[in-house]
Amino acid sequence: MAETIEEGALVFVADGEDGIGSVRKVLVDESALVIYIENAGDFVIPGAAVRAIHSGKVILNLDELPRPVLEAIGNARKSEYPH
Repeated sequence: MAETIEEGALVFVADGEDGIGSVRKVLVDESALVIYIENAGDFVIPGAAVRAIHSGKVILNLDELPRPVLEAIGNARKSEYPH
């Protein structure tokens, strides 16, 4: 049985990487998620952009994300590493 995505789950771009945010809401009717990306805010992510779900984590498929989301991901950890 496949795991389900729960609100509050951490979101990653790859296993072993730092998290970039968390799931705010699961939009079942739209097959999408609202995720909070650090330093950028909330984004609606299509279900097709979810590569894997395990251990309470959501792993994204970068190839399925629109440019504004990719840019937000690129800035997600900047406040921790300003230089």
